[in-house]
Amino acid sequence: VEKYRPQALSELVSHRDILSTVQRFISEDRLPHLLLYGPPGTGKTSTILACARQLYREREFGSMVLELNASDDRGIDIVRGPILSFASTRTIFKKGFKLVILDEADAMTQDAQNALRRVIEKFTENTRFCLICNYLSKIIPALQSRCTRFRFGPLTPELMVPRLQHVVQEEGVDVTEDGMKAVVTLSSGDMRRALNILQSTTMAFGKVTEENVYTCTGHPLKSDIANILDWMLNQDFSTAYRKITELKTLKGLALQDILTEIHLFVHRVDFPPSIRIQLLIKMADIEYRLAAGTSEKIQLSSLIAAFQVTRDLIVAEA
Repeated sequence: VEKYRPQALSELVSHRDILSTVQRFISEDRLPHLLLYGPPGTGKTSTILACARQLYREREFGSMVLELNASDDRGIDIVRGPILSFASTRTIFKKGFKLVILDEADAMTQDAQNALRRVIEKFTENTRFCLICNYLSKIIPALQSRCTRFRFGPLTPELMVPRLQHVVQEEGVDVTEDGMKAVVTLSSGDMRRALNILQSTTMAFGKVTEENVYTCTGHPLKSDIANILDWMLNQDFSTAYRKITELKTLKGLALQDILTEIHLFVHRVDFPPSIRIQLLIKMADIEYRLAAGTSEKIQLSSLIAAFQVTRDLIVAEA
């Protein structure tokens, strides 16, 4: 993941609109305070590091950029101490501003964020702040209003595939067409996760096929889900329960994952609307109970029951 982290703004594959805006800010030397937010693995840190590389030369990097991550201490003392002293000292001989990058800013306490408001405002002329977070709602409104916000959405498959293919060629990995599809599907727009799945599957199986990817990440296979659905709708209760339990034990599947996958199938299968609604409400209940940490066996029975009731309803309507 680090090996293929984009080094320059031109290497980033997505969010062209954001990048062109940032590029314009830099070229006009009018960079505002930035707030980059969005799900993990979508290029937020890479973007700001690429900006920093463009702004500063290698040897002035250390003196001009202060990068703090969630793993570093960023309580109120640090904001009032090191961050304050870094921001308040001017750059001798060089025009331009310093850059403070606060990664995972949503992990900062309310107090620290409040202390930061003043610092940001007071030293705007010689320091720029860049906050990076996953959840915008965890950043206090006062900080949001002081920054220019950019949302990094999940990457689309069209953007991910060429980049993954580049990595595959560089590393000489054996990937099938459906294997690549599976990697992109399972990563759901997170580039870092896609690379990690690719790497772990290669290490484990040598060849990246759809089956290997699903096995490696512990996700139920499409064929397994189709079987489960078939058993729930066409077998009697105890047979379905026994077969699904056996499959779960054999493949080490979690009911949560099975539920998520079945949910997609329910939308594809042609149920009468009223019946589908009932079923989805039932599944939502089961998912909620699973999240609360209930027994998987009972919830599995409940899931099968929901489908059997659905089946009876369909038969009755027909």
